[in-house]
Amino acid sequence: MWFKHLHLYRLHDTTPIALEALESALEAFAFRPVSPSEGKRLGWQRPAGRHGQQLAHEIQGHRLLSLLRQERLLPASVVREEVDERAAEREAAEGGPLPRRERQALKEQVVEEFLPRAFTRSQRIDIWWDTRRGLIGVNCASRARAEDALDLLRQSLGSLKVTPLAVRQLPSRSMTAWLEDIASRPEGLQLGDQVELKDANGDDGVWRARGIDLDGEEVQSVLASGRQASRLALDVEDQLSLILHDDLTLKSLRFADALLDEASQQEDDDDPTLRLETDFALMAQVLSGFIEQLIDWLGGEADPAAPTS
Repeated sequence: MWFKHLHLYRLHDTTPIALEALESALEAFAFRPVSPSEGKRLGWQRPAGRHGQQLAHEIQGHRLLSLLRQERLLPASVVREEVDERAAEREAAEGGPLPRRERQALKEQVVEEFLPRAFTRSQRIDIWWDTRRGLIGVNCASRARAEDALDLLRQSLGSLKVTPLAVRQLPSRSMTAWLEDIASRPEGLQLGDQVELKDANGDDGVWRARGIDLDGEEVQSVLASGRQASRLALDVEDQLSLILHDDLTLKSLRFADALLDEASQQEDDDDPTLRLETDFALMAQVLSGFIEQLIDWLGGEADPAAPTS
């Protein structure tokens, strides 16, 4: 269950909900399969899977929630082809072009007929809730999917005041400085081997590279043209590696082998729930420590309403 990506949010609700009340709130929105007439459905599932008994796990103030997003796959090209065919038949029979309103009605009819026969695709999304620090992280690749997960949590709890985590220094500016000047890099931070550089004015495309020495002449030459880092691979004190994005998203998380070995050596009596909680506790400890470091490296946390420098 080790996270791959993380979208970070600051929680502004001052009093965290008790675990028992949280469990009850999630139960009311537990997952059920998408119906034949639905395009998608989201609902909570047990993080430990079919062997689990809880919808919410808590270890030392860290909570783990999981939801399942299921959607029907109905390609737009299939719908368009069927609509065109039916519209052509109507136009031939009526001797004139089909009005836009009737064509839209035809499209809705096709979707309604085809949807029950469409295949379904399911995606698990995990939520890490650090109740002590008032931080929420969503494990998914897309910001839109993260917002979907928060919407479900908001619906389940009745309210949820969160904003994307904000820092005082623009991540792009700090990442660029780390690339340009080795001395500017915080203690314990090393650069990986991937980078994305954007033209400051957005006029000259994006320069990407991987598997290269980021302190080499090629990167320095591109930086000299005025580009700024929008993505940068980082290694942190032999704990984890990741790609930091300019919106503070953490992508391609990889935890150190030593941490994974430590997790595998813990006694779990072949209990899937205990294994899940052990892995989660170790992961949450590393993530919370790193995020505190990252905030400090980027000038401290900012008021989400205030502009960054």
